[in-house]
Amino acid sequence: MAVRLKRAFDMAFAATGLVLSSPLWLAIAAAVKVHDGGPVFYGQARVGRNRRTFQAWKFRSMTPDAERDVGPVQAVEDDPRVTPIGRLLRATAMDELPQLWNILIGEMSVVGPRALRPGEIEVRGRGTVVAAEEVEGFNERCSVIPGLTGLAQLYAPRDVSRRSKFRYDRLYVRRQSFGLDMRLVALSFWITLRGTWEERDRKF
Repeated sequence: MAVRLKRAFDMAFAATGLVLSSPLWLAIAAAVKVHDGGPVFYGQARVGRNRRTFQAWKFRSMTPDAERDVGPVQAVEDDPRVTPIGRLLRATAMDELPQLWNILIGEMSVVGPRALRPGEIEVRGRGTVVAAEEVEGFNERCSVIPGLTGLAQLYAPRDVSRRSKFRYDRLYVRRQSFGLDMRLVALSFWITLRGTWEERDRKF
């Protein structure tokens, strides 16, 4: 029953969100296009439940050639690849509005671990490169549907290690409930209203 309730909420949330946000889509698309003439949307392969990949879409917030030299590396604070329009989109999480479609069709949930990219890496001390798939806890976090928001997205500072972020994800997997989801959704809306998604220290 809990799984059905979560899925019903996801569908209702996504459908409502798509309808209510539709006026913003044209404005965002125009702003992104006018800024540098590049594509409006940016498609990414993401790792979903049971390590199955799916295509997630976002409003483009970085320069068109952002990954030409560095590959699939997550953005850091004051990342020079992020455009001025992109900074506003990322601060309010509006760059992720297209992922409401992924939620509607069941590839994502409103709440869950962040959907990572296949081959995503992090660089540790002394320049050691580590693939996300090799970090402890990766498989456990892939046992549930990835989410638009979640414990790690809300509480983990941006630049902490994958191992630290995965601890939040594993905690969610073990303690997930509809009540917890509702609390995380409410906190996420509060952060969006404040425009502080790019501030990775505790936000509330």
